[in-house]
Amino acid sequence: QVQLVESGGGLVQTGGSLRLSCAASGSIRSINDMGWYRQGPGKQRELVARITTIGSTDYADSVKGRFTISRDNAKNTVYLHMSSLKAEDTAVYYCAARTMYSDNYWGKGTLVTVSS
Repeated sequence: QVQLVESGGGLVQTGGSLRLSCAASGSIRSINDMGWYRQGPGKQRELVARITTIGSTDYADSVKGRFTISRDNAKNTVYLHMSSLKAEDTAVYYCAARTMYSDNYWGKGTLVTVSS
């Protein structure tokens, strides 16, 4: 079992920055990829960014150049640094982890609200 706890969400103005953190615990040695997903009002959950154990990254087109995902394996934590935030970035952001056994785990989410 893997437990994921997100933090860092909140209210930010358009054009501002915010950093999300996700701390993993439990069977952390089984974790391969980690990522961030989001679900905006009335929208389906979508991938924002993901990172492998060796640091390879992948981003949604809508956040490329504005968001950066990083991972501190020593702290079992993954980060999402968000800049140049737009109203359409408003969503609940979820941390996700995929293990070597192909099990998927989710955090409970953290709300990011971007206001003009």
